[in-house]
Amino acid sequence: MRRCPGLLVGLLVTAPTLTAQTPEWLSVGGQLRVRAEAYNNGGFRPDNSDQYLLTRVLLHARVQPTRFTSLFVEGMDARGPWKNKSPAGSPWRDHADLRQAYLQVGADKDLATLRAGRIELAFGDGRLVGSLPWANTLRSFDGARGSVSGAGYRIEVFGTSVVRVEQDKFDRNIPGNNFYGVYSTFTRLVPKSSVEPFFFWRRQSELTTEAGMRSTMNFGTYGLRGAGKLADFDYDTQMALQSGSLGAESIRAWAGHWLLGYTLPTAPLMPRISAEYNQATGDENPTDNRKGTFDQLYPTGHDKYGLTDLVGWQNMKHVRGALDLAVAKGWSATTRFSKYWLADRRDALYSGGGGVLARSTAGTAGTYVGQEIDVIASGKVMPNLAFSSGVGYLMPGTFLKNTTPGKPYTYPYAMLTYDF
Repeated sequence: MRRCPGLLVGLLVTAPTLTAQTPEWLSVGGQLRVRAEAYNNGGFRPDNSDQYLLTRVLLHARVQPTRFTSLFVEGMDARGPWKNKSPAGSPWRDHADLRQAYLQVGADKDLATLRAGRIELAFGDGRLVGSLPWANTLRSFDGARGSVSGAGYRIEVFGTSVVRVEQDKFDRNIPGNNFYGVYSTFTRLVPKSSVEPFFFWRRQSELTTEAGMRSTMNFGTYGLRGAGKLADFDYDTQMALQSGSLGAESIRAWAGHWLLGYTLPTAPLMPRISAEYNQATGDENPTDNRKGTFDQLYPTGHDKYGLTDLVGWQNMKHVRGALDLAVAKGWSATTRFSKYWLADRRDALYSGGGGVLARSTAGTAGTYVGQEIDVIASGKVMPNLAFSSGVGYLMPGTFLKNTTPGKPYTYPYAMLTYDF
């Protein structure tokens, strides 16, 4: 594993040569990424720290025998040198596997296209459905995706099953876990804005209800996103409602996101200030046969609610302020301050990946989770080489101090990404 950095340097040298020698009907490319990261006081415990390297290689090829048909294949190799062995697979490792492989009918800019096979799904800002690019192992789905587009609109329809990443096995979809939906984008309804109504349906078998019964879950997520600009202001808002059932247990939940930013274009460093509020429901009673925790589906959740990704869009209230600076051409710096609360004191604190971090079933630990400070710098070293570095620091509040050892959590990283 310690030869990985040398291998990446070799690929950086040979990649431009490879792409320059391909015939017109074949295109090849990829991405090489290296990220050094660490954490201190994982789980808010004083004895849980780690430092490691994450490497990821993506290689793809597109064969286009005709104007209207093409075959796309993408491989992924994700490794974690010096990372603790557990957990295996997602989101750390996936050794030499198939990430995408689909047949496409219609070119990307055509009125209608269809993809079938192993595909990627990403809609809007990725808050509910995305490819998870920050993780070392990206997300993909088995199924089909079609789109129809024209002047000022695009409508996408899909039927899929999410692919489970396994470190030393071929990645496969999860039987009985199906995901369907429609996502629409309209860019002429409101000037300089995008209006995006959507509907998703998720079905998963063999889940356990609050009463301990094995049942099938079926629920819909429907909502609307709006994003745009008005003079020097920018805004982004999204609302989602969920309803359905898990066996005899009803599902009722909602979540919302609201952001307003203001840029001073003539001031030095072009500062942009923004304020943001996020909320998602929790479960009021874990034994009433009703599920109230919002399901964030398959999100690209990194840095949506903090750089540390310790808070997800479930059972939460989140306030964040930010300052963005254009420090040089192609380079930016950002600092953010967040505060978190539980929406319901008897439900858990969920991470960005949906895992339970802490819980007080009696509801006696309070609701104030804590506050986080993030600092990030990023830019282009060369046209195809990007650099990013940052640190997140979460200071536990009453809830975490009562349910965990309550130590502050620190997450620094530095990352290089080369696209070819």
